[in-house]
Amino acid sequence: MGSAKNKSSAARQARIAEMRRAEQARERRNRILTIGAGVVIVSALVVGGVVLVRSQSDGSTEQASDDKTTGKFVTAADGVRKWEGTLSRNHVTKDVKYSVEPPVGGDHHQAWMNCNGDVYTKELNNVNAVHSLEHGAVWVTYNAKAAKADVDKLAEKVKKTPYTLMSPNEDQKDPIMLTAWGHQRTVTGADDPNVDKFFQTYVQGAQTPEKGAACTGGLAQ
Repeated sequence: MGSAKNKSSAARQARIAEMRRAEQARERRNRILTIGAGVVIVSALVVGGVVLVRSQSDGSTEQASDDKTTGKFVTAADGVRKWEGTLSRNHVTKDVKYSVEPPVGGDHHQAWMNCNGDVYTKELNNVNAVHSLEHGAVWVTYNAKAAKADVDKLAEKVKKTPYTLMSPNEDQKDPIMLTAWGHQRTVTGADDPNVDKFFQTYVQGAQTPEKGAACTGGLAQ
């Protein structure tokens, strides 16, 4: 009798131990499945977020605001082209497709390019340079057709003149161009007398929408 009871007790303990092992195995499988599902969900969220950010970023760079200006250039007897029409002045966060190059005004970014006699060696973002024009700056631009001697001489003049800035611009049609808000002209070189005339007339000239606004504290390359 005692031997039979002992065998029965040992069998029960063996079954209990087997059941515990099976339960522990199920718990391990459930933990693995739960962790795996969590990893999949987190990965999906991360990938989805990256795709969303990229799509939003791509959309912002591909989509540019159209220039809200209307009108046309009218060339005066002195050779200065004046914009006859409206030049919008809204602050925008996207790039702007201007109707002329370099632009003479229009919507622009809130940040301006420093224009306290600043000479830049790289092309500028038009949306920032236009804001400098709004402050009364004259913008000297040149392309690869301009003679180096003229570029160097103009750079020295700009450095001595507050409310001016200078930069290359390969999209413009003429070698050297001078631009103020609503006004623009081509000059033949640094010694062209029209350079001084343009500076005298349009540096903080009557055309300035925000006369006296700062030409420092903005962006610099």
